[in-house]
Amino acid sequence: MERKIALITGASSGIGKATAFLLAQNGYHLILVGRRKDRLIQVAQELKDKFQTESVCLTLDVRNREDVLSQISLLEKEWQSIDVLVNNAGLAMGLSTIENGNIDHWDIMIDTNIKGLLYVTRAVVPMMIEHKKGHIINVGSIAGKEIYANGNVYCATKHAVDALNKSMRLDLCKYPIKVSAIHPGAAETEFSIVRFEGDEERAKKVYDGFENLIAEDVAEGIWFMLNRPPHVNINEMTIMPTAQPMAGLIIR
Repeated sequence: MERKIALITGASSGIGKATAFLLAQNGYHLILVGRRKDRLIQVAQELKDKFQTESVCLTLDVRNREDVLSQISLLEKEWQSIDVLVNNAGLAMGLSTIENGNIDHWDIMIDTNIKGLLYVTRAVVPMMIEHKKGHIINVGSIAGKEIYANGNVYCATKHAVDALNKSMRLDLCKYPIKVSAIHPGAAETEFSIVRFEGDEERAKKVYDGFENLIAEDVAEGIWFMLNRPPHVNINEMTIMPTAQPMAGLIIR
């Protein structure tokens, strides 16, 4: 069986972790990227125990350009033949109107959701071009297709991901490298805990009264896109809870 390698950012929890498990189950070896070294090591060990998966852990913050470019460029040669890049690292901070926005929160969202995605992509794409293969999956959000009250800057960053996804598709098709995006609605991961800076009680209320998406739902969408024949590219997929017909409306 051909050795396949996927690099996943934000791999220590949520959608990134669920995607790692699904890809490992289907024979991929993994480059796990995240800020929390202990969590990455734990995920790598679980994958080894369950699927005999080989993994490399890169402990880094995607906002740090030098660290991203350095660590990825220093991967051992056998790990540089990357078949799949899942740009999953992303977050929301705060929930307020524009005039009351926390500028530090804005900077974190812009630096992570846009610049971090660009840094990782810029580091990996030359490797894909060299090996004449590759598929990039950008994890966007329904907030990149619509807007909702008090979502202003987060929505703006995910609209940027939507535009970048389309631009990457145009730029990289000639190599040929596939580019796809998945745009989830309300999914119960650590997303709201991060948004509300560790307030688990407030985060839990976001998901009360309806059946939300879980990380595995999104991972299965990613696997569907990856598992198409060579001549088929899924440009984008929007995946929502049945109870959420649009970004700002949930039927509880």
